[in-house]
Amino acid sequence: MAFMLTTLNRAGKIMIELSAQDFTRILDLLGTFAFAVSGIRWAANKQFDWFGAYVIGLVTAIGGGTTRDLLLNAPPFWMQNASYLIVTGIALLSTIVFRTQLFRWGRALFLFDSIGLGLFTVVGIGKSLEAGLPFWVCIMMGTITGTVGGVIRDVLLNEMPLLFRKDIYALACILGGIVYMISYQYDLSISITELLAALTVILIRIVAVRYHIQLPFLNPVDSERGSRHKKE
Repeated sequence: MAFMLTTLNRAGKIMIELSAQDFTRILDLLGTFAFAVSGIRWAANKQFDWFGAYVIGLVTAIGGGTTRDLLLNAPPFWMQNASYLIVTGIALLSTIVFRTQLFRWGRALFLFDSIGLGLFTVVGIGKSLEAGLPFWVCIMMGTITGTVGGVIRDVLLNEMPLLFRKDIYALACILGGIVYMISYQYDLSISITELLAALTVILIRIVAVRYHIQLPFLNPVDSERGSRHKKE
């Protein structure tokens, strides 16, 4: 009897672990789709052809995770599973076929970018925790996973990276990482922890843009000197 209970307990733990891994996997693919759509839409604004749009969407989707894996000395995730390339292709087809429906709302591009940011942040934190890294490093890795793909996209499109503007972007990832850490410390399930952290990132981005909450920016030194001379 005791052996049966022990076996059932172990089986239950394995099922919980598998379900948590499956949930993280779903978040990863959803984040890939959201970021790919965001990148493809930006490419469309620059009048790229279909192949160019696919490349921009793919770079947006895998850039942050690739940087994370290289820092963790691990093989890049998309080299071990072709589903990320396939999901990016699905995102391209969806953008072509359902362009009007997907982008009927003017903020759709921003929303896809925010969803990808939140989902990739928690995926990056989770993979860093599996590597046994301290939590502050995991939060950094989550931020890198969520933001670097967008930086590469903006550089390729000859735009100022959104990360370096005064919008709340990387800071949203850091705050989401703190929520992840608190939930993890209170032994919440991985699924709930990841969901809370992702929603935190997404909501912070939406609220910051909706109410024009921004970080202060640095004034050029020359302009400060010029204003002083005018006062004198």
